[in-house]
Amino acid sequence: MKMVLLTALGVGGSTIFGSLIGFLFKKISHRFSDLVLSFAAGVMMSAAVLGLILPSVEYGGKYGIIITVIGIFAGAFCLNLIDKVVPHLHRMIGTDIESHNNADLNKVLLFVTAIAIHNLPEGIAAGVGFGSGNTSQALLIAGGIALQNIPEGMVIIGPMLAAGVSPKKTFISAMVTGFVEVAGTLIGYFAVSIASAILPFALAFAGGTMLYVVSDEMIPETHAHGGERGATYALLAGFCVMLLSDVLLG
Repeated sequence: MKMVLLTALGVGGSTIFGSLIGFLFKKISHRFSDLVLSFAAGVMMSAAVLGLILPSVEYGGKYGIIITVIGIFAGAFCLNLIDKVVPHLHRMIGTDIESHNNADLNKVLLFVTAIAIHNLPEGIAAGVGFGSGNTSQALLIAGGIALQNIPEGMVIIGPMLAAGVSPKKTFISAMVTGFVEVAGTLIGYFAVSIASAILPFALAFAGGTMLYVVSDEMIPETHAHGGERGATYALLAGFCVMLLSDVLLG
């Protein structure tokens, strides 16, 4: 349990760490943040397949593949519904929330809420990984999510400051989005621990949410500013690093 709690704090804290970088370097180049985000996308994609989806098939027994496919689509559909209600980062960056003359705090609230809501299923994915009992795989999954949170934390600072939010409130908002992920990690862990029968579906559901985030959120963002080729190779590098880690850690 101590390991789960520390990992949850690490996953949530990565957003806060990214926000601190955002304060220090308010004009981070898109090229740099896109490469980091692409690498994280590759890590998350590999973690979703190796750490969540394949174990789901294995734990599901005779009907494992059916449970897994249903779980993957259920996870993706869940985030799709959330997206319709609260658009996420790549849909909000570039809108008038970035205008230096914009002080519409309702838009800022929506902006922060969007990130918080999307962080919850990511945290659940990390917690479900621990619920499977494979600590090394769970740590790899959590590491991939944490890596993705760093550039996300970096890019939310500028728009909020530009919208007239004080630095103190901006940092507190970033902390809130991080703590949502901590809560999600604990929810995922306890849910699977209490009802182990739902483990195959929960693993696939978590994998589906991660694949959805990679395809719908991360890749479009990394391809929005040019440099698609570099972003693609960074994604492949992240995937292979996670693959290598999985093989070496067994």
